[in-house]
Amino acid sequence: MDFGFTLKPENDLGRTVDLTRRAEANGFTYGWLFDSHVLWREPYVLLTLMAQATTNMRLGTCVTNPATREPSVTASSLAVLDELSGGRMDLGIGRGDSARRVLGKPPTSMKTLEEAIGVIRDLVEGRTVNFEGTDLVLPWTGKWRLPVWVAGYGPMALAMTGRLADGLMLQLADPDLVRFFVSQLREAEAAAGRAPGSVRVQAAAPAHVGPREIGRERTRWFPALVSNHVVDLVNRYPPEQLPEALTGYVTNRTGYDYLHHAVVGSSNSAFVGDEVIDRFCILGEPDEHIAKLHELADAGVDQFNFYLMNGDEEDQLDRYGRDIIPAINR
Repeated sequence: MDFGFTLKPENDLGRTVDLTRRAEANGFTYGWLFDSHVLWREPYVLLTLMAQATTNMRLGTCVTNPATREPSVTASSLAVLDELSGGRMDLGIGRGDSARRVLGKPPTSMKTLEEAIGVIRDLVEGRTVNFEGTDLVLPWTGKWRLPVWVAGYGPMALAMTGRLADGLMLQLADPDLVRFFVSQLREAEAAAGRAPGSVRVQAAAPAHVGPREIGRERTRWFPALVSNHVVDLVNRYPPEQLPEALTGYVTNRTGYDYLHHAVVGSSNSAFVGDEVIDRFCILGEPDEHIAKLHELADAGVDQFNFYLMNGDEEDQLDRYGRDIIPAINR
């Protein structure tokens, strides 16, 4: 299994670089950044620093969207970062949540997302693309391939991911739900004539090594964050298309303040119970992390993406590097 980490771009520049170096030294092979340009620092500047601070780690957005960033601009940014890093960039992309909603705008459509993926990939890889009636090309790029990861849980997102993406980003670490979504992904992959396993699967979620009670309070914000996507799904699809294990916990949700997005201790998470946290996150002592990561691997996960924003980040990276990653990959 690969291990990645995601930073919320709230740290100062020096700490972002230090955490990235520490993660690579501890065996993490992917580094990701949230992209919500009003709430936090500009991710592409930070990705530049992270690329300069690492040698082999792949880097990318978790996730950007095609509405706050026009696709040709995203393509040009990633192409330059490929040039800087020696081709180590990945694109993580979705319809948009906090980056859009903090502007008072809704997520974009699946049609717009699919078109943007094609434009960004073609431009970064040096192909000419017709975008909104105009032929575009980046004549200085094309040396590297751009892996594309799509974030989503809904049937339309999974079908599109199975057709054209390199990876699926699932924001949860519940093995049963992962298995449910992966089965749909594999069906879409087969329907598109692709080989089984063409699309890699990422489970992206917070983790905390230590007493479970402390971990729960550090990560309670995460199911609240996920609930924004769940509410969108509930409003779009009939109940029979969605597992109750995903949708049931949002019944008592009363609202969400995006100015406290992904914040430990936020009142956004008041409705989240311990059972949901235990399912969605990875908590407890090292042996509990190892056991759950094996379950996730059995469910089809290729990469665990550690949402590293729960406090004690340096210690948590060291504990994963010392006690968990070697046990999983030996």
